[in-house]
Formats: sequence, C-alpha cells, structure tokens
Amino acid sequence: MKKYFVHESSYVDEGASIGEGTKIWHFSHIMMNSTLGRNCNIGQNVVISPDVVLGDNVKVQNNVSIYTGVTCEDDVFLGPSMVFTNVINPRSAVVRKDQYLKTKVGKGATIGANATIVCGNDLGSYCFIGAGAVVTQKVPAFALMVGNPAKQIGWVSKFGNKLLFDTSGIAICKEGNDCYQLQNNQVVNLD
Repeated sequence: MKKYFVHESSYVDEGASIGEGTKIWHFSHIMMNSTLGRNCNIGQNVVISPDVVLGDNVKVQNNVSIYTGVTCEDDVFLGPSMVFTNVINPRSAVVRKDQYLKTKVGKGATIGANATIVCGNDLGSYCFIGAGAVVTQKVPAFALMVGNPAKQIGWVSKFGNKLLFDTSGIAICKEGNDCYQLQNNQVVNLD
C-alpha cells in the first residue's frame, strides 16, 4: 500500500521514489529516477525531471518545473511559477543534454514566486530569494536577494526575518529568539 498521495490527474513514472506522507496534487508529473523525500507537498502543474532529488518537507507551489541537475535539501520552499534552468545557452536545434549544470538549494531556503535560478548557482541554507528575482551567482547562507540581476540587500534568520546586526556583529531573530553572528561577510547561527 502506498504511503503517499497522488491525485488521479497526476503521473508518477516507474522508478521514481516517493517518501512517506508526500502529497502530489493535480496535473503533475514525477519522472523516472527522481527522488522525493518524506512529507513533501507538490502543487498543481509541477514537473519533476529525471534524477532530481528533493529532501524531506520540500514545498513546491503551482506551476514549477524542476529540471535534471537540481537538488533541494530538506525544508526548501519553491514559490509559485519560479523557474530553474539547466543549460546556459539553450537552442532548439542544438542538443545539450550532456551539458546540464547542477544547482543545489540548501536546507531551509526560500525561492519566491516567479523567481529564476540560472543553473550552476548554488543557494546557501536558509537564504531568501525575493519574488521575481533572477539569480545569476552563488548565494551565501542566510542571504536576502532581490532584483534582476539579484543583489544581496541583507540577511535573514531561519524564520525568514530580516536580521539587524549590532556593532559587534550579533543579531537576534525577533520571532525565533535565536542568535546570529556576522563575520567576514558570512552569517552563522549561534544556537
């Protein structure tokens, strides 16, 4: 007996691995050799290509395509209609399936609605990519990125709240009450 839910309008190809408690909603397609962890939520009209790996508790909102080469660690949020690419210079008449670039999305990261992640640019744990941003570079852990091309405008906590650092480089998250340190342009959670 299946320990996950698949809506009757969706397809799960043979060879896909689906974790316990995962829900796959309307008109989605999970392709062969993809791996979805436990308690994931896959929205409407989502395509997950071969060899994609999603950790536990990944939330994929409506109209997202996750292409070969993408790995998302646990607790990642992929906003509605956000986009991953997998080839730098796609052409319809040129086959480049052997040139897919890998993209890793770190634990707890959020990618906002309609954002685009250009392939080959890893996203650090707990970073926050604002709605509509276009990421063209590696993103540090806890970074807050907005715009096109995306630029870092600050730092966020594990709860997604903007961090305000004092003169000694320490910030406390208002919601989680956890402590962070900024040193050498990197943020570390001290709790």
